[in-house]
Amino acid sequence: MLANKDSSDIQENYKKVNNRIQEAVDKASRNRSNIRLIAVSKNQTVDRIEHLIKIGHRVFGENKVQEAKSKWLNIKKKNLDIRLHLIGPLQTNKIKDALAIFDVIETIDRERLAIKLAREISLVPKAPDFLVQINTGKESSKSGIYPEEADSFIIFCQKELHLHIKGLMCIPPINEEKSSHFSLLYKIAKKHSLRYLSMGMSSDFDTAIRFGATHLRVGTAIFGARDQF
Repeated sequence: MLANKDSSDIQENYKKVNNRIQEAVDKASRNRSNIRLIAVSKNQTVDRIEHLIKIGHRVFGENKVQEAKSKWLNIKKKNLDIRLHLIGPLQTNKIKDALAIFDVIETIDRERLAIKLAREISLVPKAPDFLVQINTGKESSKSGIYPEEADSFIIFCQKELHLHIKGLMCIPPINEEKSSHFSLLYKIAKKHSLRYLSMGMSSDFDTAIRFGATHLRVGTAIFGARDQF
């Protein structure tokens, strides 16, 4: 169910998030232009999303293909410079819809999915960028390739399937120190000369920046806590 809240909080929250990013960037001696903020709009209404667009934000993330389809087809028609990332699991039966709406798919996590994507992208005018999701914590409840399988899977996607793998994504375990997970993702990406690292959310993106994050997935800190239903 979509959150139906007043949008007056968004602008102030957005400013605070950008200030936090700049502080972390300065401490890490990094360039702010190399870091993209993905506003995670899961469960947010079109009105709240458009409020953020009016402020000037252009990069968003959605967890589910069906929800994204219901909200973003019309929004993207009016805002051609929007970049939409899929940051949730992708089912093979949703591939066609995903390719039609997303500019980046961050959750490539198994051979069967990669093979089907490779077949389908030959039928679309423009293929999205892809990130491989690494399950750095080896959690059975989460999607993602285990770290020890990452090398062979990345090579398979690039060399055998010719997918445009631009980077890696991870969601560290909630109750563990995030630094080791961000560091691991950075090392795997560096080994394969991958540019993008999607890591860091509302509570830990400061740390992610220190370890080389290029894409920050931030929802709660911008839109507020999601309503529980």
